[in-house]
Amino acid sequence: QVQLVESGGGLVQPGGSLRLSCAASGSIFITTMAWYRRAPGKQRELVADVARTGDTNYADSVKGRFTISRDNAKNTVRLQMNSLKPEDTAVYYCYTFVLGPAGGPVWGQGTQVTVSS
Repeated sequence: QVQLVESGGGLVQPGGSLRLSCAASGSIFITTMAWYRRAPGKQRELVADVARTGDTNYADSVKGRFTISRDNAKNTVRLQMNSLKPEDTAVYYCYTFVLGPAGGPVWGQGTQVTVSS
């Protein structure tokens, strides 16, 4: 069974930076890794994802400010967030999809990111 453990959230001033990390344990058969977020009163949205090949995809709202990367050997994914804005405030969730007979989507527990002065 795959588990995702996140770290790196916190409080930062507008214009600041944070880095989120997520480590997957329990299986090597993971595919896409991604970060989603849910802001208060809003639906969960995709922030960025990265394939095993390294191909990336970003939400328009974070392009040029956020960078997603992964280490396939360690089954980890990171999200470097720069030039943070108050509207980036949300709970951020790590996500992956596990292959195999017992596979499926797996979510982390979420980490709070607050951008405020």
